[in-house]
Amino acid sequence: MQTFTVIFLAALTLTVFTQWWLATRQIRHVLAHRNRVPETFSSRIDLEAHRKAADYTCAKTRLRYVGILLEAVLLLVFTLGGGLNALAAFWSGWLADPLLHGMALIVSTVLIMSVVELPISYYRTFVIEQQFGFNKMTLRMFFLDLIKRTLLGMLLGAPLLFCVLWLMEEAGPGWWLYAWVAWMGFNLMVLAIFPTWIAPIFNKFTPLEDAPLKERIEQLMRKCGFKSSGLFVMDGSRRSNHGNAYFTGFGKTKRIVFFDTLLSRLDPAEVEAVLAHELGHFKRRHVIKRIAWSFAMSLIFLWGLGYLMEQRWFYEGLGVSVSSVPSTAIALLLFFMVMPIFTFLFQPLASLYSRKHEFEADEYAAHTASASDLIHALTKLYHDNAATLTPDPLHSAFYDSHPPASMRIARLENLAHN
Repeated sequence: MQTFTVIFLAALTLTVFTQWWLATRQIRHVLAHRNRVPETFSSRIDLEAHRKAADYTCAKTRLRYVGILLEAVLLLVFTLGGGLNALAAFWSGWLADPLLHGMALIVSTVLIMSVVELPISYYRTFVIEQQFGFNKMTLRMFFLDLIKRTLLGMLLGAPLLFCVLWLMEEAGPGWWLYAWVAWMGFNLMVLAIFPTWIAPIFNKFTPLEDAPLKERIEQLMRKCGFKSSGLFVMDGSRRSNHGNAYFTGFGKTKRIVFFDTLLSRLDPAEVEAVLAHELGHFKRRHVIKRIAWSFAMSLIFLWGLGYLMEQRWFYEGLGVSVSSVPSTAIALLLFFMVMPIFTFLFQPLASLYSRKHEFEADEYAAHTASASDLIHALTKLYHDNAATLTPDPLHSAFYDSHPPASMRIARLENLAHN
């Protein structure tokens, strides 16, 4: 057995064990606190709602067990199990052109993985979400969304994939730098067209018609120096009872979007506080920082891919036979398949960075709008979305981009009293 095969199997085992252990910790911790509402929320959330959140969290986490095993099995089947070898051989009998062969190999691999993972998505939507009263999707809508996402992915992703594979074949040793530039341009383009071209494919967006609320929000925007192309309400209730608000777009296409479910549950002052939090991300330049961080990491990853694709041990250690090195499409597939297991243990760093931004946005909202109104709004959202108030701290550190509810509310209460 090759050295890199041993390293790969050890990393996979460690990642699967850690994910399984974290899921077990989460279930045990949530169930241990199921019958008592945390003191911070005792006057705001009743025991029945707290138990519902605990059961909902445990149901989702138990499904995660299946996802962990399925992801590991798929990875082994495609690598050491010979799946990529078989697909590459199949397409070689049909396509002689290296670029078309590479495109077919990558697209077919992604489609196979998506189909295999589809039952989990179906179960999550029509069993778990249905059981806890969140799902509003019909079977027709579920599969229609799936078709739309697939076609959209093809429409946007195929040209980018062709460009990257061509650069890997033709641009020489520095291809990864040109591919990085193409990747940046693609992401900025998607950010720009998402509000007006992509999002409406899945949801209906209508201008906010509540005149008093609209005036209140526009005053807040002027105060924050935020210019938007409009205030819109999204028909989130067609698919789910979950509520949210966000701003999206890039440059002149920025727009603020409210789920209709959120507007139906929060009063105007609470809506203003939630929006002030979102605008806090804008004022603190979190979006720009995250984009810059994403681009920096993608540059490092592409440089790493540029090195690995020249190494025969990289292919052979993962059970993939190649006639020549580099093998562009196979290198690209292998890299993005195995990268998550080598980076999983660094996930808490990304969560910590995201939480820092959430605390900063909360602080901005507390000073710009009202800390107490934001507390009331968040409490309603925790209640309505059945978000657990007692997550396992270690599980939360790995997976939660937002701070735990008790920690977040405690900071806001401190800001409200200062």
